[in-house]
Amino acid sequence: MSCIGNMIWLLLGGFVSGLCWAVAGGLWCLTVVGIPVGVQCFKFAKLSFLPFGKEIEYSGGVASFLLNIIWLIVSGIPLAVEHAVFGLIFAVTIIGIPFAKQHFKLAKLAIMPFGARVI
Repeated sequence: MSCIGNMIWLLLGGFVSGLCWAVAGGLWCLTVVGIPVGVQCFKFAKLSFLPFGKEIEYSGGVASFLLNIIWLIVSGIPLAVEHAVFGLIFAVTIIGIPFAKQHFKLAKLAIMPFGARVI
């Protein structure tokens, strides 16, 4: 079931959302200091391309909290808004609800990516 969901996901906007995460990762990697943030973005771009069948586990400490604040100011808000808007659009129909749930999962991840782990 997750294979079919991922194929439909890519056709209905998943490719665009994954590309946005990859662009954010590329921009962060332009500086030496931003490379760890960029690597995290590339991990979540992979998740954003194929989100069905995967869960996110949150943990972390002070360093994750500080990085999440910097991330939110610089890149997190546009990605979170993108996923929230797509989620609201998909939530209008019954068929779109599973896709809306994935977008809301990714919107939460866009707000707090550090300390998050994909399972």
